[in-house]
Amino acid sequence: MKILVSFPHALGAPGIGWTAWNQVNELVRRGHDVTVVAASTARPVAGADVVQSLSVAGRRIPHRSIGRDRAFAWHDRVAQRTYEKVRPDVVHLWPLAPGLTAAAASAGGAAVVREAPNTHTVHAWRVVEEEVRSLGLVGAVSTAHTADASHLRMEQAEWDAATGVLAPSTVVAESFVAEGFPAERIFRHQYGFTPGTRRIEARGAGNRPLRAVYVGLGEPRKGLHYALRAWIDSDASRDGTFTIVGRMIPAYAELLAGELAHPSVRVVGFSSSVGAALAASDVLLLPTIEEGSALVTYEAQGAGCVPLVSSAAGAMLDDGVHGLIHEPRDVAALTGHLDLLSEDRTRLAELSSAAIAHAPELTWEAAGARLEGAYHASLAVAGSSSSAHLAKGGVDAVSV
Repeated sequence: MKILVSFPHALGAPGIGWTAWNQVNELVRRGHDVTVVAASTARPVAGADVVQSLSVAGRRIPHRSIGRDRAFAWHDRVAQRTYEKVRPDVVHLWPLAPGLTAAAASAGGAAVVREAPNTHTVHAWRVVEEEVRSLGLVGAVSTAHTADASHLRMEQAEWDAATGVLAPSTVVAESFVAEGFPAERIFRHQYGFTPGTRRIEARGAGNRPLRAVYVGLGEPRKGLHYALRAWIDSDASRDGTFTIVGRMIPAYAELLAGELAHPSVRVVGFSSSVGAALAASDVLLLPTIEEGSALVTYEAQGAGCVPLVSSAAGAMLDDGVHGLIHEPRDVAALTGHLDLLSEDRTRLAELSSAAIAHAPELTWEAAGARLEGAYHASLAVAGSSSSAHLAKGGVDAVSV
């Protein structure tokens, strides 16, 4: 296939930049003709044609220097012009953009898919706002999931013009259906992880204290406060350790000061050695209240670290087989999971072994194959829609 990827951020940077980079890398490896329009590149992609929309004479132009919305609009125009030159079969869009590329590609007959790295924006805003309010942090905590009407308009324009949405988890797909998006226009795929060279062994040997880890930004959305409550309530906290890896939002850290000071809790801050942290732990705690499909849940299974996660984490695992799942905010259930694995090391070993065996299905290579399948599904839908429209004698004219 000939594919155009529009990514209005830094390709290869931590977060969604890393996700998009791996997708592009795998598409190239699978033999596709890939053109990428990215705001900038944090790491190169061999074999893809790359256009940097926010770069002049090799120097990156920060979004904030011209205003974020203006930067997104500029990127969209560059991506639209690139589409007109390349004329790809599939256009893969990442948020945020005003929708010019989506509209032009849709009118031109391409399959247009819009990545949904999180649940539907309205759902995400609502859930996060409720949590922030319940913690008394309104005005003290602002994240990427704080409501922004102009950004919602951008997203709606792309959703309306796209053939469909790429959902990396069931929870994402369900959130779009709940907001009225047609189920037949949702294409499932997945994210992945990069296997390391470290020897992986199943946990459970011996009677050493349970070692738990949390990896991610310390913010209300990720539910770290629920993880701390469950940990401190569990028998595991008597002699085990709970390590928190990630930057903490100051107001949130202040709110949790008492729990963070517990003698069994260790806060190490940001670390680039996530793999080492997972390899040194028995279980991953991620009681998130809103997520797309957390990459750390893929990495944890690859490291043999058993995920104890909420159903909102979008984890690719079977409950009771590769990990244990609880409902968001259910501290008692998570406490019970911790107590179970702290006491029953045979059960811990079973889950860890199954997670390790599951890991080959969670790599970026596996994700690339599934993304390719989603593209084929979108092409079929785009072709059906085009045929149906032409049969009625109509041709859409989109002003760009």
